[in-house]
Amino acid sequence: MCTTCGCSDTEHVMITDPVTGERTVLADHDHGHPHAHGDHQHDHDHDHDQASLHAGVHGRVVQLERDLLAKNQLIAERSRGWFEGREILAVNLMSSPGAGKTTLLERTIGVVSQSAPVYVVEGDQATLNDAERIKAAGAPVVQINTGTGCHLDADMVARGMTELKPPHGAVVFIENVGNLICPALFDLGERAKVVILSVTEGEDKPIKYPHMFRACQLMLINKTDLLPHLRFSVERCIGYAREINPGIRVITVSAETGDGIDAWFAWLDAERRALSL
Repeated sequence: MCTTCGCSDTEHVMITDPVTGERTVLADHDHGHPHAHGDHQHDHDHDHDQASLHAGVHGRVVQLERDLLAKNQLIAERSRGWFEGREILAVNLMSSPGAGKTTLLERTIGVVSQSAPVYVVEGDQATLNDAERIKAAGAPVVQINTGTGCHLDADMVARGMTELKPPHGAVVFIENVGNLICPALFDLGERAKVVILSVTEGEDKPIKYPHMFRACQLMLINKTDLLPHLRFSVERCIGYAREINPGIRVITVSAETGDGIDAWFAWLDAERRALSL
């Protein structure tokens, strides 16, 4: 997990309201990364056996990771109950950078907001660029900048809900940090995880990043308007995804042109209706 991806907690997480400009620094927030806890510091006053020391350090790091994931899971379950009790559909959108999450959201907000209030949590390492686009599309939004962190976690999203205060029956989209690895490992309390795969990325991404595609209920294959210019087999990509996750649903769309987007809206509507059953 994050012990190998290079992210750290040396920079504070920042929540920004793009309307008011108000910023909140989550100074005490722990990203879930054990790098900064001093477990690798050697006691030079003692002549330790290096192999034993390494094994001991590794054991403490693994235990710390387990503890942090358990803490994340507890917060996620609380958020899930909070969402379900208010019949709020929470959807965690994940992808590589540039796969089209924000463009998809811009188009989605205009349609879904006609039947339900839409709220958005934007996750990025830096800038308010995507939050500004979401605000312009007409949805209340908070931007969470993770610094060097490579994913959102349940505590970040819970604090985002404190800022947004979505009403009963709302739809909450969580646009995660662009990354096909770490976001898959962290439950945010969402009802569904959705992975967006751009045809420009290559058809083999499901077997190269299996944890992400195994974790998701839906895969959106985006930018299908570019297919005539690429060597990308939709059928082969779907086959790879179902090799990893036989139950994954697949919808092909172009967020740019709107082609296939009605199937995405129908999926969202079905998820909303299932909440009230």
